[in-house]
Amino acid sequence: MDYKKTKAPLTTVTRNLNELDAATDNIYETVMVASKRANQISVEMKLELNRKLEEFASYTDNLEEVFENPEQIEISRFFERLPKPSLISLQELVDDQIYFRINETPEIEE
Repeated sequence: MDYKKTKAPLTTVTRNLNELDAATDNIYETVMVASKRANQISVEMKLELNRKLEEFASYTDNLEEVFENPEQIEISRFFERLPKPSLISLQELVDDQIYFRINETPEIEE
């Protein structure tokens, strides 16, 4: 996913609880859906960052040679400026971009 094009805010925003729990009618289930999506986004972002930074990896252990690569610093700063995964997942939830289903166990009638 392209996180540059997300409409998520960069800072924390106060949310209306009635808007958030509209999808599930339960605020706790909504928080669980958003948190699981935030975990998925976090893993995706970490993998992408590691893949881009692997190009600059040096496999020699020499403490005397420390190189500052401006491209590597720019990549790191780009990922630091992105919205947090929790903010992205909440924005996706508000925009109805998250598909989820809730598995309910049937109650046993006596």
